[in-house]
Amino acid sequence: MEKNPYVGLPRTAFWKTGVAQENPYSIEGIYRKKFKIHPKSKIATAGSCFAQHISRHLKKNGYKVLDVEPPPPALPKDLRQKFGFSMYSARYGNIYTVRQLLQLAQEVAGEWTPKNHIWEKDGKFFDALRPAVEPEGLDSAEEVQKHRQTHISRVRQLFKDLDVFIFTLGLTEMWVDKRSGTVYPTAPGVLAGEFDEENFEFQNPNFRLINRDMRDFIEVLGRIRGEKEFKMILTVSPVPLTATASGNHVLSSTIYSKSILRAVAGFWAEKPFVDYFPSYEIVTNPRMHSTGFSDNLRSVRDETVKMVMKHFFASHSIVRSSKKSSLVSVGNDKGNSDGVECEEELLEAFGK
Repeated sequence: MEKNPYVGLPRTAFWKTGVAQENPYSIEGIYRKKFKIHPKSKIATAGSCFAQHISRHLKKNGYKVLDVEPPPPALPKDLRQKFGFSMYSARYGNIYTVRQLLQLAQEVAGEWTPKNHIWEKDGKFFDALRPAVEPEGLDSAEEVQKHRQTHISRVRQLFKDLDVFIFTLGLTEMWVDKRSGTVYPTAPGVLAGEFDEENFEFQNPNFRLINRDMRDFIEVLGRIRGEKEFKMILTVSPVPLTATASGNHVLSSTIYSKSILRAVAGFWAEKPFVDYFPSYEIVTNPRMHSTGFSDNLRSVRDETVKMVMKHFFASHSIVRSSKKSSLVSVGNDKGNSDGVECEEELLEAFGK
């Protein structure tokens, strides 16, 4: 055989042996950690709905996941997630876009102030930047603002304390206040507020803009921390778009969004302080024949999440096992027993 650059490459370099003939539940070489997460490292989590799974499984396996806004002791456990508690390291709800993350950091740093962020519905008031954390709303706009000030102070402490920040990129599409540029996690009129095309516009930024947002976020976070070093782990959510406002088919829009986000994550993963974990690739692997999803082809099955996290903990050692360890055997689908809160899923109700 003549010599060429592909001779002698490992089996993971070829589609036939790395994918078509590989066990999709245990993919050799799909992830090799860039750095070790020390058992005492303080981890902060944020991102789109899928990030809730990552946060939960890190906790189950003994990692020190920060929670700067814990639920009140009197709140029943079955209501905590409904009110935005214990989903992430702070009660910011789902952060679907990098622009949302950037604006949160800018607000924490005192470099930016959101506008048109208090919405009303049926006489109740909502924080439009995290509309699901108070599902029944509050009694006044002043009360919403007071809650937000407390929230921002807690996030400021979170950003200062963290050692590792895990962020799941979910969407590129976003709804924006035309005058201020304030970005919302969901369109006005879905959970609260009222849509008016004079005030709100749809945006779907490209790679250059999202990459710039990530750069700006990292710079702002550095200023908040006083340039204290930190590490990041980026993932891309495998969950497809529920709906698109782009005018394109939802399948094309999903591939576009995920491709952009994967490229952004790959760009930053070239930096020594950033790692990339391929949850997107593991779930959407063609070898899975879409069995990683529930019947709606959107929701990731509970056992698929456990399989994804098994790949993660194959590189990052389990600190402390629990009776509800994420590394249980894959069994029959019983639905998503862990459950996630995802505002975007509400868009499904508007489909004809």
